[in-house]
Amino acid sequence: MPPRRKLSDLDRGRAIGWLQDGVAARQVAQRLAVAPSVIRLKQRFHATGRVQERQRSGRPRVTTQREDRFIQRQAMQQRMATANNIRQRLQATTNTVVSGQTIRNRLHNFGLRARRPVRGTTLTANHRAARRAWCTQHVRWQRQQWAQVLFTYMSSAFAWNLLMVASECGGVAESASQKALFWNDSVLAEAL
Repeated sequence: MPPRRKLSDLDRGRAIGWLQDGVAARQVAQRLAVAPSVIRLKQRFHATGRVQERQRSGRPRVTTQREDRFIQRQAMQQRMATANNIRQRLQATTNTVVSGQTIRNRLHNFGLRARRPVRGTTLTANHRAARRAWCTQHVRWQRQQWAQVLFTYMSSAFAWNLLMVASECGGVAESASQKALFWNDSVLAEAL
C-alpha cells in the first residue's frame, strides 16, 4: 500500500470525477498513488458537496502572515539581532505578544538559522612574530612571483589563517573572536 499523503484540491476533484464515472476506489487510489481511503472523500463530497478539507482543530497561530513577514524582514535587515530583540520590536510595533521560541520557529520556517561565526585559532606572540616576518619578506612581491606559488591545501582553516595573515600585512579582515549569533540563510550556509 502506498504511503498516505495529502491530496491537492485538483487531485480531489479528479478523484471525485473518476468515482462518479464508476471507477473503483482502489483504482482511483492507484492512479493518485495514495491509500484506498479515497472512499471517505466520496462520502464527504456527497454529504457537503465540497472536496476541500474542513478546518482541523489545533492551536491557532499567534501571528498573522503580515507579522511573519515583519519578523523575516527584521531578521534580514539586522543580521545580529537575537530572537528576543525581534520579539520586542514585534511587540512594540504590532502589540502582539509572542515568545522568543515562536520567533525562532517562524525564522526556521523561512529558512533562517542562527549561526555562530567561526572562531579562529588563538595566536601566540611567536605566531604573530613569524607572520610579521613572512609579511615583510613578501610584501613587495609582484603578481608574477605569486603566480609561481602553488597552495595545495585550501581547507577553511587554512583560508581563515591566510585571511588573518592578510589582515596583519595591511589587508582588511574582520575579527572572528566575537561570540555573536546572526541569522543566516541556510541556502547560503550550505553553499559555503
